[in-house]
Formats: sequence, C-alpha cells, structure tokens
Amino acid sequence: MINKTVALGILFAVASTTFAPKQGGAQQSASGAEKPKHVTQQQLELDLEQLSDKYDQLEKEMSQIEADAQQREAELQAAEKKAQDAQAEIDALKQQQTQDQQNAQAAMSQNGQAVAVLQSSVADLKSVASSVVDTIESNQRQAETPDAVPFMGVHLKPGGFLAAETVDRQHGIGGDVNTQFSGIPFSGQTASYLSEFNASGRQSRVSLLAEGHLAGTILRGYYEGDFLSAGVTSNDNQSNSYTLRQRQVWAQTALKSGWFFTGGQMWSLATEYRSGLLNNREAIPQTIDAQYNVGFTWERQYGFRFVKQIGNQFWAGMSVEEAQTLNLGGHNLPAIVYQQAGNSGGLYNSTANYSFNFVPDLIAKVVYEPRFGHFEVFSVGRFFRARAFPNAAPMLTTTAWGPTSPSTIGALTTKSDGGGLGANARVYLFDRKLEVAAHGLAGDGIGRYSSATLPDSTAHPDGSLELLAGGSALGSLEWHATARLVLYAYYGGEYTKRAWYPTGYLVTTTPTNIYMPPLRQPILGGYGAPTNIVIGCETEVVPAASANGGGDVPGSAVGCTADNRNIQEGTAGYWFRFYTGPKGTLQQGIQYSYVVRHTWQGVWQPANPVTGALEIPGSPEAIDNMWFTSFRYYLPQ
Repeated sequence: MINKTVALGILFAVASTTFAPKQGGAQQSASGAEKPKHVTQQQLELDLEQLSDKYDQLEKEMSQIEADAQQREAELQAAEKKAQDAQAEIDALKQQQTQDQQNAQAAMSQNGQAVAVLQSSVADLKSVASSVVDTIESNQRQAETPDAVPFMGVHLKPGGFLAAETVDRQHGIGGDVNTQFSGIPFSGQTASYLSEFNASGRQSRVSLLAEGHLAGTILRGYYEGDFLSAGVTSNDNQSNSYTLRQRQVWAQTALKSGWFFTGGQMWSLATEYRSGLLNNREAIPQTIDAQYNVGFTWERQYGFRFVKQIGNQFWAGMSVEEAQTLNLGGHNLPAIVYQQAGNSGGLYNSTANYSFNFVPDLIAKVVYEPRFGHFEVFSVGRFFRARAFPNAAPMLTTTAWGPTSPSTIGALTTKSDGGGLGANARVYLFDRKLEVAAHGLAGDGIGRYSSATLPDSTAHPDGSLELLAGGSALGSLEWHATARLVLYAYYGGEYTKRAWYPTGYLVTTTPTNIYMPPLRQPILGGYGAPTNIVIGCETEVVPAASANGGGDVPGSAVGCTADNRNIQEGTAGYWFRFYTGPKGTLQQGIQYSYVVRHTWQGVWQPANPVTGALEIPGSPEAIDNMWFTSFRYYLPQ
C-alpha cells in the first residue's frame, strides 16, 4: 500500500506546478490576454485535505475488497477440500461395492443349493404367515362366539344332541332303537309274525367337558349321558318317562411330554380310534341303532389307562378295565356259581346278575398313524373264576340227569385265563372324503367285547370253565360325498365255536313227544352239542300270562335249545345336514339293516326206533329287516 505522507507530497507538488505563473508570457497582447487566477496556499491545503479524505475512503474500500477476497479464497479452498474428500469416499464406496459384488457372485456360484433352501424357507414362512392370519381370524371369531364358558379358572364346554328317532322291525323283539342281535326271533315263533314300530327321544345326549390349563399340564373332566335306561316305572303307556344313564364319566391329566392318564367310565381301549388314542376320538359306527353294528368291538366301562404319544405317528397305551362274565352258553351244564344277583344295599341292580371277578381285564394297544390312515394292534387279557359242584343237580338241562343224591361234596373253585388279539385298519382316500376300514378280533372268552355279546364260556362236566373260541369282524365304508351328505355302509359278523363233552349219563326217560331225545341216548353237555333238540325253535306255542300283568305275551319255545353259531349284519344309511355352522348342526338320517342269526346244527327230528324214523338234523335261523330314522339337533362343537 502507498504511504500516505509520500502520496500527499506528490499531490502537493503536482498542484504547485499546475497553478504557478509562466515566465515567458510578457509578449502576449494586453488587449486579448486574461490574467491567470491566483491560487492561495490556504486553498491548496483545503484541496489537499479533501484529497486526503477521498484517499482514506478509497483505502478503506480497498481493505474491505481485499478481506472479502481472502474470505472467498478460504471458502473456495474449504469447498475444494470437501469435494476432494467426497470424491475419495465415492471412490472407496465404488471399490467396496465392486468387491461386494465379486464376493456375492462368488458366494452365489458356490452356494446355489443354499439359495434354493432359502427360497423354500421363504415359501414356508409365507405359508406360516398365512396360517397365523387364519389363526388370528379364528381367534377373533372365537372371541365373538366362544365355544367354552369360563368358570373359576376352567373352561366348560357343553355338548350333545336332541333326537327324535324311530325303528321299524319286520319281526318284533320288544326293543327301542337298541337291537339285541342274539334275540331276534326264529321264524314260526309268535314274534316273527308281528312287526314292531317304536319311537322315542331317548337317545338324546348331554355332555360337559371341563378343562383347566396349568404349566405343562391340562386337566380334563368329562360327563356324558342319555336316556336309554329304564326305571322300574318306565313304560310307553302315557308319560313315556325313562331315566338318565351315564355313558362316560372320566378325569384326565394330559402332560406336555405326551403322557395321558385317564380314569373313569369310558370307551374301552379295545375300541377303534380315529386319532391316536385320545378320548372322544373313537371311530364309532354312524348308525342310528344304539347297539351299532354286529362285529363292532366295544365296551363302555370303568378303566384306568396310561397312554404315551411317541412323535407324531406312534401311540402306545395300556388299560386296566372292569371285568364281567356273560351268561354261560350251552345246555346240560353242571352246577356252577360264577355270579350273583345285585345287592341293592351295595347299590347294584337287584334284577341283574354280577359275576365274581377276581382281577380286572387288561388291554394293551399300539397305534401307527401316517397321513393316509390309522392302524392299530391290540390285545385283551381276561380272567375267569367259578365255584363248581360236581355232585349237585346240573343246570340248563334238556332232560333229567345227574347225581341221585345231590350234595356239595367235591365242590371246588376253578380259574381260567383267556383273551384275544385284534387289529384295526382305516385308510383315507380322495382327500379323506372316503374312509375304508376293517376290524378283526379273535381269541378265547371274548364274546363280551363285541356288539352281539355272544357267550364267553361254557363248562366241562367236572365244573371247570371252557372258554369259547370265537371272534368278530367288521368292514366299513364312509363317504363324505359333500359338506352336507355322508353315506355309510357296514358289514360285520361274530362267531362262537362249539364246545361239547359227554356227561357220562344216558337218557333214561322214554320220549312222549317230538321235543324229547331218544331213550338211552348219551347226554352231551356244553355249547353247540349236536344232540340239542331244535325243532321247537320254529314252532309257535300258546301265549303265556305276562309277569308284568295286563294280559298274555308270546310263550317260551319248547324243544328249542339251539346255540348261536354266528350272527351277521349288513347296514347302509346316510346323514344329511340341513345346516351346520356356529349355531350347531341340524341333520336327518335313515338306516337300513339286514340281520341273520345262524345256529349250530342240532336235531330237527329225533330218531324213533319204534317207527324206524331216522334222525333229521337242523339249524334254525332268524332274519330281521330293520329301518331306523333320526332327526337331530347338535349343540355347536
């Protein structure tokens, strides 16, 4: 910057030179020349001062311009530095991106299978997400219409149905919608000439399930009952009043580990199941007939069972169940005590008999359940006991025989062990719309475990029990044709093998009619003896006065000692649901059944030595055609 003093000196010198008079001007004409103006020292100083102020102003402006220029230069340098840093970062990112792409390409080329697995996992996650959405929607619907009622920390779920049902049988048996298959009348008997039509609402059912949830455990209790029980005053005369009976009453502990402990009255473990070995998942025939179908294995009785779920496809279980010996089968049996009338003081029915059981029945079962079906193998263990009196008068005799002086001498207690093996197979076809199933049970002393309830045993002449070999089989088709229509068909049979023995006695009475055996014929005892007289099975007899009063009833057949060989039944029917939804189910069904009862061959006509007539064998049979209808409303499930 120029020094201010120097600058002022220069300006003063310039000013002095400019305004000083010129020395060569004497020759100018006096008339035309103007004298130069005289500038004083004071005027020069004033001009210099003004110039100094202008200089100061210019100097300030120059200083400001220089400061602004320096600031702009600094800002430009900072901007250039930032641009350089940003470019460096961009270059680094590009380099890293290039490296990442190279690494990703290398990983993709080396792990194609992993990518496929990842894609599958993504698809599974989508499926799970869809399922979660469905679950949420289902929970919302349940919140709007709960299927259980909360009560003091547990959930109560009522269930059951109300039914209006009829049965029309070609040959009357004196029964409601429950058929006694072994009691179908032989042709020629009075009941075979008369059909029967009965109607009631007695199969209506009530149930209640209670559930309480604990950490790792679910506690359950279940009750189920219907009105297929008759009190001493029950009849169809006017009020049609019948008593409530218990079908199931049980308690259960279900552990998270897959163990189930259940005790109470329930379906036997021998019954076929649809899902694992879970209670209330039994594969019950869809018949209207409350005795289901011939060949079906079942009991509803006391049991305590242990069940273990092994993975998703295997189950194993064992149960201890109530024992009971059915009436001994056969004729000409020795005196045996294996049962007694119920003691009303012990709260048993005094009009029914109860066997002297010394151990319970034992049942074990394993289940394999793949996606396409359900398969079971099981065993039944049974134990029998009786008190025999070899020197007492025989029971169920067809002719006089036995000791001349009956006594209790030689009385003894006998025991017999029996049981059987069974299998169930159920296959699902056409997306579970068609179910094809087969069942079989075979063994000794197992008649009680099937619908026709053929006898468990007979007896040797010495009083020891002889368990009857036999079995049952059932085939079934169930077609879920539409969401509303279900069609079903069953065919089953039950068989009992004959077991007969010489008693050591001969017929000592001369026959006086065709219902008596020939004189001195060996007397055979047991079940299905070929000397049993059967001609009276198809002969009508005069009626007899009813033990209940009010007139006569069909008389008991004379000369009819036929023992059942097998009973078979074919059934077809349908259920049509008018409505099924959150308000319950309203449905109607019709069932048709054809039942045939075959007997062991006996004597149709005894030989007559006087006339020379030969013995004619015969095997009476009984047939019934039955139609059932049902109209039901089920509570929401």
